[in-house]
Amino acid sequence: MLRRLSSLFLVPCCLLTVAPARGQLTPYDPYADSQEAPAPIAADGTIRWGVFYKSAAIQSAYQRLWNLGACRGTNRAITEPVNRNKVIIDRLPESDFEGKVVAATGALAGGLIAFHEQAAGQTGEPLVVQLHPAGVTRLRVTGRVPAAVLRPGLMVRLVAEVDERGRTADPITAFDIVTPGADFKPDPVRPGVRGAIVAEVKRVHRDVVTLAVPVGPVRRLTLKVAPDAVATVDASRLDLVSAGDSISITGRLWGGEGAMGAGTIFASDVTITKLPLPGEVAVPAAGAVAGRP
Repeated sequence: MLRRLSSLFLVPCCLLTVAPARGQLTPYDPYADSQEAPAPIAADGTIRWGVFYKSAAIQSAYQRLWNLGACRGTNRAITEPVNRNKVIIDRLPESDFEGKVVAATGALAGGLIAFHEQAAGQTGEPLVVQLHPAGVTRLRVTGRVPAAVLRPGLMVRLVAEVDERGRTADPITAFDIVTPGADFKPDPVRPGVRGAIVAEVKRVHRDVVTLAVPVGPVRRLTLKVAPDAVATVDASRLDLVSAGDSISITGRLWGGEGAMGAGTIFASDVTITKLPLPGEVAVPAAGAVAGRP
């Protein structure tokens, strides 16, 4: 199943055009000399998707004709199939969905998540969640995971005291995995002072983790992680999503021609709750809001 879904994810079923969030939204005109895609986020905060092309091949052929000057909106034999090939995603109604994750691939910008709805069980074709290619889908991953998930590129928050070389006396037993906001500024790490540290994972070798802090007198930390250490997740990272996790989505469903799996959901909001750790009855919520270490 995972191999089949991975192949599905690699097939481009639609072309989504986005531009930086600036200016005012303008109607999409397929016959204009220059196309300007809608801003990813409208003034009221609504996520904009623009046009979904049922067949990428039809749209690509039309674009070639346009660039060659062979089609300027007068040949109905060309323009009518082009119009029928388009779906304005923003006109689809928003709905809520829940289920269990089958697989996930990509990143926040343009990533995909396959899942089975709760009512459907674990049989049949999954629905596929499409994250906005401009990275504006609101994705939140919460829960508790073993420290083995640590990898370069993750941002962590912990409370510890380090010496002048950036080392701790005792192994770390608990920490958070977070996604800082764009305006977040980390505090410097001061040797000999116990306090909160927010840093990026640079290297993981067995039970030793190397962290980087961009400010302060100590910018490189080398910490030992206890074998039973646990991380509390409250982050916006698709690479933390695993099969079996619970998923809740608000988005626009397209189940017609060109849809992936049982249907493509163009998601505005996605919440992932990690599977409970062994011995846990429920996944506790993370102690901090994602993006606000």
